[in-house]
Amino acid sequence: MRRVRYDSPGGPLFLEEAPVPEPGPGELLVRCEAVGVTLPVVRKVTEAAEPVPLGGEIAGEVVAVGTDVTRFRTGDRVTGLCFTHGYADYAPLNSDMASPVPDYASAVDAVTLVRSGLVALGALAAAQPEPGETALVTAAASGVGQLAVQLARARGAARVVGAVSDPAKADFVRSLGADAVVVYGDDGWGEPVDYVLDAVGGDLLAPALAALTPGGRLVAYSSGGGTIRAYDLLVGAKSVIGFQMARIARTRPELCERWRQELWRMFADGTLKPAVHGVFALEEAAEAHEVIESRSNLGKVLLRP
Repeated sequence: MRRVRYDSPGGPLFLEEAPVPEPGPGELLVRCEAVGVTLPVVRKVTEAAEPVPLGGEIAGEVVAVGTDVTRFRTGDRVTGLCFTHGYADYAPLNSDMASPVPDYASAVDAVTLVRSGLVALGALAAAQPEPGETALVTAAASGVGQLAVQLARARGAARVVGAVSDPAKADFVRSLGADAVVVYGDDGWGEPVDYVLDAVGGDLLAPALAALTPGGRLVAYSSGGGTIRAYDLLVGAKSVIGFQMARIARTRPELCERWRQELWRMFADGTLKPAVHGVFALEEAAEAHEVIESRSNLGKVLLRP
């Protein structure tokens, strides 16, 4: 089979031939039909001290099952998070991380919706929104952000603002249902909002906090770091809430399943319309990474083996 690898930190991605893996205990072997490309994985290529397997979101058909697997069988269509080599024709997937793909959805639909949707829905739940409140979503054109904009609207937000890195993304974000679009670096982000869903962090934390009305909530779910002054929280009675999807998946799997079912229901009835920026072949993985690195994507970026 083919898989994508790199030899040194920041080094070029290349295709290699590798044996088809055998599923271990509790694992599925999935013939990959779609693979999500995400910023955390792209960052690993440039930031990890040693080369790491390129894993992430995958979807496809189960072609073999390991021992101790009871929930799935060969022929099932599944999606899930792969922690080994996922940029490949075949990938092992822990059955605990797998979920079924409905008959009415494609593998591309599954990768575009499920993991990104869980993060977006979880961050929104952490904000505890009330109907009629106003929301701001950073990285609003990203794979997660595009769904967060739609979910905030579906959960009753009276006004949704999308924040983006480039004004060229404004029309796309408005097409998702945003009432207004602001650009990082603008002086002020318009009328204050009740909550912010921030996927960027770093230098954007300060303007995101400033965008809140007194008593507002900032949900931080980025790996981008950043610092907030306690004084800025105190004077506006504002709060910052950290959200990590991995913790929810580990400690509250039943909640993850409810969220997953909700996402599929909203997809089926047309409430959620995930956008795909582009689908690349495995040999075009470097180009897919460049789209993410340049922050030029409008929606999800995928590989299709």
